[in-house]
Amino acid sequence: MTAAADLHGPLLEQTGAFRGNALLLTGPARVGKLDVARAVAAQHNCTGQRGMYGEACGTCPSCRALAAGAHPDLLLVEPRATTSTGKAARRKLIPIGAVLSARDKAREYETHVFEFLEVRPTFTRRVVIVQGAEYLGPEAANALLKLVEEPPHGALFVFLAEDLRAVLPTIVSRSARLSVTPVSDPAVERALLRAGQAPDAELVAFAAGRAGVLGAPEPVRAALQDARELTNALGESLLGALEAAEALEKRFDPAWHPETLRFTWRDQPPHVRARADSALTALQEALEAYASPSLSFQVFALALRDAFGHA
Repeated sequence: MTAAADLHGPLLEQTGAFRGNALLLTGPARVGKLDVARAVAAQHNCTGQRGMYGEACGTCPSCRALAAGAHPDLLLVEPRATTSTGKAARRKLIPIGAVLSARDKAREYETHVFEFLEVRPTFTRRVVIVQGAEYLGPEAANALLKLVEEPPHGALFVFLAEDLRAVLPTIVSRSARLSVTPVSDPAVERALLRAGQAPDAELVAFAAGRAGVLGAPEPVRAALQDARELTNALGESLLGALEAAEALEKRFDPAWHPETLRFTWRDQPPHVRARADSALTALQEALEAYASPSLSFQVFALALRDAFGHA
């Protein structure tokens, strides 16, 4: 049994039998939507013996290509992460340029949906995974609709979204909707063991049933450690808090540190959590506005000391 089948088996029973043009998988961040989408792509191209939930065999040529990250019939489309000048994008967006190469003036996407689907599948079915369907711009969504309604060579679209309400209604109405839900803590523990990881109560608690957290256990553990060190330094001294904030600045990962900080503060009184969360939000907004990182983290440390009553 594959990892995706172990965690989301009943869902894969439905996706394996799906014969439509578009699926919309919804669920909270890091719940494992992308893993399920990849498992769907594997299902629809597998030529081997299926598992008990209809999951792909894992050993046929198509499955091996997918495992190697080199499947010719799979395209992942995501919001642009940087601007044309190389800076982090302030606003997530999947533009029309992701769909049509002629509209990708800045060459932000190596492969474009329209051109990708013009080519016949190498195996069985070309699959386009749209990670963050709520970030599709109106132009991009309208261009995709024509492809979804009449997909070349029977292609399959798999849209992923955290908030169904933020997805354009035209996409929602043309997709079969399925919910990817958190799994049990024992299932997370089994997944860790299967991946060769030691049991870790803190990591399991942080995951809260979200299988997607398990794809990067070491960065998560490091971010949790950083969050503890900063929080502990707040009550030591002003200098200690500023030094801990400076250390965090050098290692700050926007994908993990905000969430691990909030997790570390989970047992604080509500008014403390609220003020600390406001300080963290202000830090994120400052960094997104390209403010001085050094100054922003110093201000963050001072605001946290105030929130925790150490000012």
